[in-house]
Formats: sequence, C-alpha cells, structure tokens
Amino acid sequence: MIGTVGINSLRPKDSEKLIMETKPFRAFRFDANVVGDLDNCIAPPYDVISSAQQKQLYERSRYNIVRIIKGETRPSDDGQNNQYTRAAEYFKSWVQESALKQDATEAIYAYVQDFELAGAEFQRLSFIALGKLEDFGKTVRPHEEIFEKPMIDRLNLKKATEARFGLVFMLYEDEERIADKIIEKSATQEPLLDCINDDNVRHRIFAITAKEDINSIVRMMNNKSCIIADGHHRYTTGLTYAKECPKAEAKYQMLAFSNMRQKGLTVLATHRIVGNLQDFNMEKLIKDLRQNFELSQWRFNAEPKSKTEAKHKMLAQMITEHYKDRNAFGIYGGGNTFYIAVLKDKREMDTAAPDMSPAWRGLDVSILHKLILEQLLGISEEKLSKGEHVEYVKDTTNAVDNTIAQVDSKQKQIAFFLNPVKLEQLKMVTEAGERMPQKSTYFYPKMYTGLTIQKL
Repeated sequence: MIGTVGINSLRPKDSEKLIMETKPFRAFRFDANVVGDLDNCIAPPYDVISSAQQKQLYERSRYNIVRIIKGETRPSDDGQNNQYTRAAEYFKSWVQESALKQDATEAIYAYVQDFELAGAEFQRLSFIALGKLEDFGKTVRPHEEIFEKPMIDRLNLKKATEARFGLVFMLYEDEERIADKIIEKSATQEPLLDCINDDNVRHRIFAITAKEDINSIVRMMNNKSCIIADGHHRYTTGLTYAKECPKAEAKYQMLAFSNMRQKGLTVLATHRIVGNLQDFNMEKLIKDLRQNFELSQWRFNAEPKSKTEAKHKMLAQMITEHYKDRNAFGIYGGGNTFYIAVLKDKREMDTAAPDMSPAWRGLDVSILHKLILEQLLGISEEKLSKGEHVEYVKDTTNAVDNTIAQVDSKQKQIAFFLNPVKLEQLKMVTEAGERMPQKSTYFYPKMYTGLTIQKL
C-alpha cells in the first residue's frame, strides 16, 4: 500500500443552519443462541462482494446476510419470484425463527473497528443511529457519483423487505470528541457482537442506552454537517423510498457516523488498470504525456530484486510528490520500466474542465481522467460509466503487485497508480456542491452488514 491521509476540518462556509437529527432505535440483531457463530452471519457491503465471495458466504451459514443484500439470481426469476422476493422471505422467516431478534431497549450502537495498516495498529470509532434523511445540501453532502443500476437494485430491496440492512458511512467533525468518549466508555462493557473478518479486521458492537449519553450525542449532532464517505446509493435510495412510503419511520435511516477528528480514520487510494483498447501503443502514450507532464523513469532487469527496487522507488517518489502538493501518477505498461508523470501546469485543467471548481480540477483522479484517460486514450465519461476499459483496484495488501502481474500477463495494457485523496480536498469539493469521479476514495476498513438492522 502506498499511504494514508489524516484529517482536516469540516465546516460550512456560510451561516446556514444545520440540523442533523439523530435518535436511538431498537435494532434487529442475530441471536447467537439460534444462528451459532455470528462471524458466519455478517458480510461486507453488497457492492464489494464478488461472485466467488457470494458463494463462500452462502456456504458459511444459512443465516448469512448475503442472502438478503446480494441474493443469488436464477434463470427462472420473474416478477413474482426473484432475488428480492426471496430476500423478503429470508428476512421474515429469520424473524419468525428468532434468528433475528429486536432489542428490547432503544439504543445508539457503538461500533469499534480494530485493524492494521502497513504494520501500524488503528482503531476507528463510529456510532450507529437513525438519522433523518435530508436532501443533499449543507447538512448532507455526497462526494461521489451514483449510477442508475445500483440505485434500482437497492430500491427494489427496500420495497421488498421494508428494512435497511447496510450502513451508510457518514463523516462529521467534533473537536470535543463527545461521541468518541462515550463510545470508548461503552467499549469497556461486554460487546453485543465481537467478530473478526477475513481481512483480520475486528468488529465490535456495544449498546449505548444511558439517556444522558444518548442525549449528549443527539445534541452534539444537531449542528453538524456530514459528508457521505460510503453508501451513496443506499442513502439516495433511502431518500427516494421515504418520499414514496407513507410510513413516518421511512424518513429515518440507519446511519453510521465517524468523527473526522480521530486517528483511526484512514483513506486509501484506488488505482486504475486499463485494457481492451484498440491500437494501444505504450511508446506513443509516453511521448504524448511529455506535453503536459514531467516524466521520471526507473528501469529494471530480469532479476526480481531489480524490479522490486524499481517499483518501490516509483511508489516512494509518488508519496514525495503528494506531500509537495503536486499531481503525480505511477505508470506501468509492461516492458522494463516504471514511470511517474507529474503535471507541469495545473492550469491545463482550466480548459479540460472549465465548469468545475478549482478544488475538483486539482484532484489527481480528475487530472488522470481528463488529461490522460479521456484526451490521450479516448476513454470518455460514457465509456467509463459502462466499465468497458477501466477496472478499479483498491490499494489493499498486494494490490500493486497483482495489478503489475495483470499487465505482465497481457490481461491488461497499462496501470495507473494514484495517491490517496486528501480529506481537505474531499471537504472543498463537497462544499462546492460537486462530486468526485467514481471510485475516488477508499475508506478502510469497510463497515460490515448484518451488525444492526432497521425494520420499518
């Protein structure tokens, strides 16, 4: 992995009043006395589950939440029998069997994640509560684009089940760390759930039931502005569903809130790997890049050690450029050379994206998409949305090596390695009312599904 970024402030620029209304709720949760090991019942968010992992989760337990959030499709599926109707049946039967039980007392749920990155240990603190759904504006700010297909998918699931299963990851700022201190106090108690996932991330859930603690969190959130870190499609379908559903409780959605003023908040890069381009020529691309970019290169020979050293030098230089506030990309197109391209003049983006804010134009990912993918490789925004040429690679363990291997094996043609987005950039882009290109951020670790469930 090539690095993480820290925190920055999140405050609206104007005097508009902010009201992030939150409240406790009685969650449905898996009962270990019925389902057995709770590790076997939870799952990653639906949108990161591969077909292979879906199969593994199905086999792990007949109560695994994947059956609801990303159920198997069948050739015989029709309007009356499909993945959504089956999800509703699973949910109903699990409640009837008491595999899922509703808590007797209203609570805000403390969510503690312990994990390791690049040899260092981290802990991220969040709390899960119902938040009143607000149209996008100063109170709730999205940062990524959304797409129609997953929107329809999540809306169909909500309509079929009348429940919310996945967490929307919200960022807020509180220098006093009011909720964090309450979460830390709660974490000294016996957890409701204590699981370790396949990535060795520990997930723990605790109930916050004391009225004074709940009231402190609710009051603290009353004037907060939030950025959606993850779960844009889930939040947006919540808005749509709330407008269609007559139930008053539909206006509140289960959300997970994390304070930006904590060391455990980490964001990693998402790299791009490109393939299926007609008449792709690496030499021509390098020549064309020199017009707007300064290029550095690291050659290597046939010895694995030489290649590893060249790769590490490229990644180290990327981080150096990152802290100099320069826009830099690592590039590998096979052969015996790693490259770094550094933008010469930021004003090039004024012409490429004249309608966007300076903050958006200054993003590494925006520059890559506009000046390289679009202008030099002919990959338009329409082609990007269709997924015809670009694959997104999260910067997890071995991600860089696996990406290089795909280029070496000719499965792909060229890889672009990125630095992580700075949270200051995230703040400025959302304050401008804009969204970053898709797959711009990767908040690690993911918040798991099946920890708490909101039934309407």
